[in-house]
Amino acid sequence: MKLLSFAAPLLCLAPLSVTATPASFFGSSQDVITNGIPVKGENPLEYCSDPKGYILDIKSVDLSPNPPKPGQSLKITASGTLHKRIEKGAYVLLEVKYGLITLVRQRPDLCDQIVNVDLECPLEAGEMSLTKEVQLPAQIPPGKYTVHADVFTKDDERITCLDARNIQF
Repeated sequence: MKLLSFAAPLLCLAPLSVTATPASFFGSSQDVITNGIPVKGENPLEYCSDPKGYILDIKSVDLSPNPPKPGQSLKITASGTLHKRIEKGAYVLLEVKYGLITLVRQRPDLCDQIVNVDLECPLEAGEMSLTKEVQLPAQIPPGKYTVHADVFTKDDERITCLDARNIQF
């Protein structure tokens, strides 16, 4: 689905990439912080809550161009430290909204997605970095988008939680 290309930056960051439970993702959004902690670097990303307890410590994320532009290549450069091995069964609770309209709400397997950034499971603990270019479709309708990616191990431990709010296309 071409629309998912728009969410690719967050899915790419999930392996590098509110304290809410998985169940609350599909219910109330009361645990989401309205003024999150910014992720270091040139990007529109914020942590959903204080990242101290996350398995992934993101050092920086740079997007070029920032903000992303329809029909252009988006270069993602990220680095961080993974504090625990990530195995098959890890997952992402992904939600993409266009204004108030939910376009995507799904729970893809993290290990199935990270092959798109030349990684594979298991992901070993330690320093990580990635550089990836993603071609964004020209057909992204103009407007404001919000992306939410809450990433968990197979045992429901939070790896990271990232939001990109009000991305203007």
